[in-house]
Amino acid sequence: MDRSAPEELILVNREPGGIAYVTINRPKLLNSLTKPMMTDLARAFKSLDADDSVRVIVLSGSGRAFCSGVDLTAAEEVFKGDVKDVEADPVAQMERCKKPIIGAVGGFAVTAGFEIALACDILIASKGTKFMDTHARFGIFPSWGLSQKLSRIIGPNKAREVSLTAMPLLAEQAERLGFVNHVVEGSELLKKARQVAEAIIKNNQDMVLRYKSVINDGLKLDLGHALALEKERAHEYYNGMTEEQFKKMQEFIAGRGSNKPSSKL
Repeated sequence: MDRSAPEELILVNREPGGIAYVTINRPKLLNSLTKPMMTDLARAFKSLDADDSVRVIVLSGSGRAFCSGVDLTAAEEVFKGDVKDVEADPVAQMERCKKPIIGAVGGFAVTAGFEIALACDILIASKGTKFMDTHARFGIFPSWGLSQKLSRIIGPNKAREVSLTAMPLLAEQAERLGFVNHVVEGSELLKKARQVAEAIIKNNQDMVLRYKSVINDGLKLDLGHALALEKERAHEYYNGMTEEQFKKMQEFIAGRGSNKPSSKL
């Protein structure tokens, strides 16, 4: 029996420099989610999104799994509430989050865990990690986006196979299909996630937020409307810049250019 206090099941650690770590911490039960855990996870992302000191969020799971899905002993409580309760919906809060979210996925990401992984912006997985969609196996209707998102990432035929057979999609396959960004040894999982986070932090924070937004919002549109959205936001951005801001941009670019090592032909 898992006797952890509810507040210990979702861990949040803010580090100096702008990286925040969120850990699903119920390892004895493979990080299966209860209703209170879902609410705490949703609140964690909402809080981190509002925290100006946080620039990138890394999400992982303790022990042998990233997240094995919903704790089915509380299925009715979870499924009758999560579809409409946005405040207690971690995927909804992740999708609302302006900050980049890096998923560090190890072991298993099953059904709801798979959907939480899909809500991340960048995925790092350890070798042998299995993504599984067991909605069809257990008679659970998807409500966190798996039925729509996966086909847009890996293609409809492969997505239908993954979801209708409930067979595992290995991390190595997922990387080839463009779903996972990097596959590493388990011991290197958080290290790699940190490296990616630090690379993001080095960039212009305002532009990182704007860039994530225009990519994610554009994915909801057809290409023509997505291109129009990019143009609209670009005009809005540049029209809002002052002469001094343009000058600083030019000085920064010129300074970066002068620091590049010269190449010899």
